[in-house]
Amino acid sequence: MIDVWTEKYRPDTLEQVVGHEKIIGRLQAFVDEGTIPHLMFTGPAGTGKTTSAIALAKDLYGDEWKQNFMETNASDERGIDVVRDRIKDFARTKPVDAEYKIIFLDEADALTSDAQQALRRTMEQFSDNCRFILSCNYSSKIIDPIQSRCAVFRFNRHQEAEVKQYIKRLAENEDFKISEEAIKAVLRVASGDLRRVTNILQTATMQKDEITEEDIYGAAASLKPEEINEVLEKALDGDFMDARDQLSDLMIDRGLDGQDVINAIHREVLDLDISDEGKLKIIDNLGEFEFRIAEGGTSDIQIEALLAKIADLKN
Repeated sequence: MIDVWTEKYRPDTLEQVVGHEKIIGRLQAFVDEGTIPHLMFTGPAGTGKTTSAIALAKDLYGDEWKQNFMETNASDERGIDVVRDRIKDFARTKPVDAEYKIIFLDEADALTSDAQQALRRTMEQFSDNCRFILSCNYSSKIIDPIQSRCAVFRFNRHQEAEVKQYIKRLAENEDFKISEEAIKAVLRVASGDLRRVTNILQTATMQKDEITEEDIYGAAASLKPEEINEVLEKALDGDFMDARDQLSDLMIDRGLDGQDVINAIHREVLDLDISDEGKLKIIDNLGEFEFRIAEGGTSDIQIEALLAKIADLKN
C-alpha cells in the first residue's frame, strides 16, 4: 500500500511544524499553560492551519487527543443543523482526562450566516467545557461577534528557504534526486503551499527517482514560464490567432483549465517587457476573467476573451 505523503509527513507536535515561528511560539505557550482561548487560523491553503490545530491537540492531550478533539469541515456541512446537532452534541459531553475539549471547524468561512450566529451562541454556552478552533481562508467572511471571541492567527505562505529545506528533507527520506531547476519549478508552481509541494513530488516520483524540471511541470499540470511567455508575446504583438491556437494545444496536451492558465499568466506578467501600465491592465483583466470562470463562464471562451484583451493592448 502506497503512503499518502501529505499524511505521512504531517507533524505530530508543534515543534515539527515548518515555519511560522512566532505563531508556533504563542501556541506552544498555550500548551505550557495548559489552557487555550477560542482560536481562529486564517490564511491561504497549504500553509499549516489544520496541521497546527491537530499538533496543538496532540501536545495538549497526548494519547487521549482523539477522544477530546473533533474535526469537521464546514464546506461539507455548512448549514445551521450541523451546529445545532453534531457540534452541540460533542460540546456538551465531558472531556476525557482533561478540562475541556477542542472542536476544530475547518473552512469555517463556508458556514452560512445563520450557522455562524448559532455557532456564536454555542461558543458562549459551552466555553467552560469546550474550545473552538476555526480555520478559514478569508477572515472577512466570519462575522465580527465570532472574531471578537477568538485569538486570531494569520498564516502566510511559506518562505522559499523553508520550502527548499522541506523538499531536500523529502528527497533524503524518500530516496530520490531532484535538480536545482526542478526545485525552482516546484517553488514557482506551489507558491508556498506545502501540501501542493508534497503532492507534486509524490506524483513526480511515481515513475522515476531522478526528478527534472519537465517532471515537475508535468506532475503539476502547469505551463512552463517560456511557454506562457511565448503565448503572451504573440498576443501582445497582435498575433491573436497563433497565440490562441498555441494556448489551446497546450491546454489540451496538459489537461489544463482556465484557472490554471490565469495562474500561469499571473506568475509571469510582472516579468513581461511591457510598460507598468500594460502590466496593470493585464492584471486587472486576470481578476475579471477569473471571476467570470468562478461564476460559471465557459473556460475556453473566457480564456480566448482574455487573450483578445491582451492582444488589444498594443492598439
